[in-house]
Amino acid sequence: MKNHTHAHGHNHSHDKSAAFEPAHPERFAAARKSTWVSILINLVLTIVQVLAGYFGRSQSLMADGLHSLADLLSDVLVLFANRHGNKHADANHPYGHARIETAASLILGASLAALGIGLLIAAGMRLQHPEQVQTVHPFTLWVALFALAAKEGMFRYMLAVAQRVRSQMLVANAWHARSDAASSLVVVVGIIGNLLGYTFLDLVAAAVVGVMIAYMGIQFSRDALLELVDTGLDEEEVRAIRNTLKAVPGVMGLHDLRTRKMADNALVDAHIMVDPKISVSEGHYIAEAARGAVLKGHHVMDVMVHIDPEDDAHARPNAHLPQRHLLLSHLYNRLGENLPSSTRIVLHYLNGKIDAEILLDTPVDIAALQSKCATIISDDPYFRSIGLLQSVAPK
Repeated sequence: MKNHTHAHGHNHSHDKSAAFEPAHPERFAAARKSTWVSILINLVLTIVQVLAGYFGRSQSLMADGLHSLADLLSDVLVLFANRHGNKHADANHPYGHARIETAASLILGASLAALGIGLLIAAGMRLQHPEQVQTVHPFTLWVALFALAAKEGMFRYMLAVAQRVRSQMLVANAWHARSDAASSLVVVVGIIGNLLGYTFLDLVAAAVVGVMIAYMGIQFSRDALLELVDTGLDEEEVRAIRNTLKAVPGVMGLHDLRTRKMADNALVDAHIMVDPKISVSEGHYIAEAARGAVLKGHHVMDVMVHIDPEDDAHARPNAHLPQRHLLLSHLYNRLGENLPSSTRIVLHYLNGKIDAEILLDTPVDIAALQSKCATIISDDPYFRSIGLLQSVAPK
């Protein structure tokens, strides 16, 4: 017996009003609010830092301003991903749209890496001519301190929101804000050093900011790529899911447990073994119970459960056996007669052989039929056993 059970999705492809309805309204609203706060802060910081850095002759402050500009653009990208990534599954995206978040993270990471490398190269080229480096204006220090305070506050706010709604992308964006605060701290140190007479320290700070931006971009890109190539969950979480499945009543074994991440959720596939002689409906019931247990106990989007009557992880012992209509034709040929049309025959494909159960609801010569069946199973290439059950009294 083989059976699959999976989530029963709702297709909204013909409902335009539902096309933009988020699958997780609370998470969507919280992410949108926090991202708009970030956009407002980064817009102010971009304008203030770039202008102050330009007129105050601070390369590091201008670099940090470009960093804030990159954050502003990434926030817009987050809004787009959050809106479209939370839509329900549809005909073209049966697993939902969560991977839009992953794609957005990849674009964000690549952009940050490119920006960081560009700032590093620019600072390195200016350091080739230290005699041309000028002393910065003192007001740039106050701007840098203001940026540091704003970014640290934004980090704490966004991380709290991300943890409350359990969003991987918002956690990444929050830590991105913390990296911004670290870069602003470097800028503060560089400007102080420049004002104390070590003018080259402003360019060194600009280079350090470039390295920090590039590093964070590479980290984001790497994590997104790992998800896009279907990297599984960590061993501890896989072990926990395995234990949950094994604890379900009726599950006699487990193999081929596979997982893959999708944004801040996961998809799970598993083969479970059940008693081979139970009905299809009971096997399906056990599969649904197993699926429900994983969905309830773990941060999982969907679970696909495959039912096996025996362990076929390394071999397919029944692959050579004929299909039902061919087996019945073979059985009738060996019997030398056809059974009544109302007869119910249950076939069990197990360990390379067939165990048959014949349920008779019309009077027949049961002794003669048993004798024929005994002769068949003594030398038949397919049938291992044939059981007879008669629901009416024989003549």
